Formats: sequence, C-alpha cells, structure tokens
Amino acid sequence: MDDEGVISKERAVERVESLLATMRLAHELVVHEVKEHALGWLVFWNSAEYARTRDLRDLLVGGGPYLVDRYDGSVHHIPVTTWVGEDWEELYLRQIKGVRAPDPLAASVLALMNSAGTVAAMHHLRKQAPRLSLQEARTYVMAVRNGAEPPLELADLTREEEVCPPLAIETVAGPDLL
Repeated sequence: MDDEGVISKERAVERVESLLATMRLAHELVVHEVKEHALGWLVFWNSAEYARTRDLRDLLVGGGPYLVDRYDGSVHHIPVTTWVGEDWEELYLRQIKGVRAPDPLAASVLALMNSAGTVAAMHHLRKQAPRLSLQEARTYVMAVRNGAEPPLELADLTREEEVCPPLAIETVAGPDLL
C-alpha cells in the first residue's frame, strides 16, 4: 500500500502473479496488461507465449481478468462471460461489497404517490413490475412512502428476470494486510 492506503499497481501485479504461480496448467501464466479502474486494478493474464507473440494460436480463452481491490488488496476473479457483460461493476459492488443498487422504480412510485395517491402508485408499480402481487405492491409502496428502500426481495421483482444471469465473481485472495 502507498501512503494514501491505496494498493499500488506494482502490488496488485505481485498479488496476481503469486496466484498464477499456484495454478497447475500446461502453460506458464503471466500478467500481460494492467488497467486502472475506479474499483482497483484490472489485471489481465494469459500464457507467456501469447504475451510474447500476441499470436491468437497461443491465446488461452475463457479466463477473465482479476480485480485487485483498490483499498484492501483483495483479489477477485471476474469470469470472462461476466466481464464482457455490461454490469460487472454493479455485480461486484452488490455481491462482494454488499452495496445495494437503488431500485429504479422507487422514485417514480414516490412521485406518483405524492401527486396522485397510493392507489395510483400501486397501479403504476404493478404495471411496471407484473411479478409483484397486490400485497407485495402495497408493502413496496408503504416502504417508499415511509422514506425507506423497498425490501430487497420486492425490489428484485421490479427488475427483469435474467434469462442467463452472469457467473459470480469469486474472491480468490483476501485483503492484503501488509
């Protein structure tokens, strides 16, 4: 860590290289690219031969990068299919950091409740989120009316069901306490 308590690029690479050294593959694995990100360092790895030649015949596919957390140095593997998706950052924040994304319907439900009343807000909510039962919509609207976030299980029902949800981000090394 540097003076500001932030993991350096060099330390992030060291952490990933030590993980790569423990993998038992037929190829030597190396870090070939590092990108700074708001969440930390994205460390891309592949075979040493690919890093040297950039020949696609030497490319190992399916690995996905590692994210080394900027503040605690923990290392997380992002599966390649999750990485190429649009929402890997949100998944990381929700799954690893426990940060709940705001429900996109809560603001419109509150505005409608304030302008047209509870019944209109419930009608709007059920139209936008048909998976909610009448009782669930009422619970959701009452939570928003009281200034709270709707319960997580109800907020999840306001989002479109994912046909093919992303693969989970896996923590492979805990915080760097050095």
